[in-house]
Amino acid sequence: MSDYRYEIIIYWSEEDQAFIAEVPELAGCAADGPTYSAALEQAEAGILQWVETAGALGREIPKPRGRLLYA
Repeated sequence: MSDYRYEIIIYWSEEDQAFIAEVPELAGCAADGPTYSAALEQAEAGILQWVETAGALGREIPKPRGRLLYA
């Protein structure tokens, strides 16, 4: 994993029968896996791909804000 420190939220989806890993700070960045660690690994790869693609397209790459709080 690179130095990107985006929050990753991982939860079990009964419907998908998989762990889902979402990266809320990066629009559309999510992954899944049969195990918690597999979903995390896929999310980390997704973050790198998201950042590389955004950079190649000249889009803004948000700075990681750390833990997000929801009301």
